[in-house]
Amino acid sequence: MMFNDIINDIWKNYRGRLLCSLFGLFIGAVVLWLGFFQALFLMLCIGVGFFIGTKLDHKEDLLEWLDRLLPPGYHR
Repeated sequence: MMFNDIINDIWKNYRGRLLCSLFGLFIGAVVLWLGFFQALFLMLCIGVGFFIGTKLDHKEDLLEWLDRLLPPGYHR
């Protein structure tokens, strides 16, 4: 019972620091495991995937977005 109270108190007061520290640990481990540029490429791919997933979640049309991004007549 007391352990749960301590964990809840830590989560309530230090959530941002805890999550960002764990994220930093993860990023550091990936850089050590893959190397800097491979880790950078992996994070770029994750970011693009997250962006596309967000567009799909919001039911946005990806072809319309690509039409705005690419020059006119690019995909014909």
